[in-house]
Amino acid sequence: MIEDSVTKVKIMVVDDEVDLEPLVKQKFRRQIRDGVYDFVFAHNGLEALSKLIEHPEIGIILSDINMPEMDGLTLLMKLKELKNPGLKTVVVSAYGDMDNIRTAMNRGAFDFLTKPINFEDLEITINKTLDEILQIRRTLEEHDQLISIQQDLQTAREIQQAILPKCFPPYPDRKDFDIYAAMNAAKEVGGDFYDFFMIDNDRIGFVIGDVSGKGVPAAIFMAVSRTIIRATGLKGMPTDECMNYVNNLLCSESVSSMFVTVFYGILNTANGELDYVNAGHNPPYVLNASGFKIVELTKGTVLGGIEHFNYTSLKLQLAPGDILYLYTDGVTEAFNRQGELFGDDRLEALLTANLKADHKELVKIILSSVAEYASGIPPSDDITMMAIRYYGR
Repeated sequence: MIEDSVTKVKIMVVDDEVDLEPLVKQKFRRQIRDGVYDFVFAHNGLEALSKLIEHPEIGIILSDINMPEMDGLTLLMKLKELKNPGLKTVVVSAYGDMDNIRTAMNRGAFDFLTKPINFEDLEITINKTLDEILQIRRTLEEHDQLISIQQDLQTAREIQQAILPKCFPPYPDRKDFDIYAAMNAAKEVGGDFYDFFMIDNDRIGFVIGDVSGKGVPAAIFMAVSRTIIRATGLKGMPTDECMNYVNNLLCSESVSSMFVTVFYGILNTANGELDYVNAGHNPPYVLNASGFKIVELTKGTVLGGIEHFNYTSLKLQLAPGDILYLYTDGVTEAFNRQGELFGDDRLEALLTANLKADHKELVKIILSSVAEYASGIPPSDDITMMAIRYYGR
């Protein structure tokens, strides 16, 4: 691996002595034959600059200082303007010419040799310089890969955000209900999601979910889960049948033992009846002006965990003015500087203090409170909320 990389680094010798080229080729004939060294020759600084364009693989320049047309010190200044960290110059000067050597080092020379050249010393210097160049090139390559990954993650984030509904109110002509939702990913991409869709004129399906794990795998599993739930839910089947079907699909396609917690519901906007399944998710809250209550859990486990698991559904009656508040555990499991969780008690205290807030305001208040609580602490999990207000007909 290293030897293959070395063969890609050419060495340019810049010297006006015509006898030097055959001497170098003779001294390093074995290395040249084996492909370890690959030499290019120039006779002054101007020719060296031209050779750099012709041979972009040049990584080492062995340059004399005293040359016609353009000397080695001027060449160093020109090379510095290229700002190429993977290009190293070793200057060669007469023994005792320390003023020029010091000037060369100040202008960016990597090392120096003195004349007459000791070829054993030259080989050691070449190998040392090659090692430095290869390390720099590896670092630059890793940096480029990191930039590429960051760009890909940003694109993935944009795609992920694009598949989540972001236009609120989503159904401005409807007076019987309204929805507001928000998701803040802990990383560039997240595993939380929410969605909602009209099944028919009287029924709206909605879901909130939290995929196990973080990063790109969770984001991909999130997109798959959300797509399958939407496609299945639009068929209008009951919530328990929908979750049975989705679970079996996810179990058959799941890798790395990934799973997703989900709350899936269908609200009948004509009468306020809510049919729902809780698949291992945090139970939502129902709020009205007099207080709140926790939505009863159904007998369900995470999706993608146990194939052929039979989910059961429950029904809940919403009254006009009720708000159904749903969230992921990134809310209650947010940490402050002291390592303390935000917790259920703080969330419920916020709900109690904002019983008269509308659904959109409620989500924004809780988001702001969690952000303030965890101020200065990098988020450990995605934070997602959805609030549905039922107005009745």
